[in-house]
Amino acid sequence: MDNELLLNQFEEIERKVERLIDLRKTHEATNLELNNKIKRLEEELQGKVEADRNYVEEKALIRSKIDGLLAKLNDLSDF
Repeated sequence: MDNELLLNQFEEIERKVERLIDLRKTHEATNLELNNKIKRLEEELQGKVEADRNYVEEKALIRSKIDGLLAKLNDLSDF
């Protein structure tokens, strides 16, 4: 009887260890997916930051050109 009980306990331990190994593999796969998603989102964010920076620079350039044209118009009206 004691041997059977001991074998049952070892089988239970083995099942639990296998379940833990499976959980670990699942968590590793999930972690890899999440890390990949983070990387993609960081790249996307960087692209949006660069696009925003370009927009601000373009807006400043347009404002500068408009101001220059307005100054020229003011000079023409002085004649």
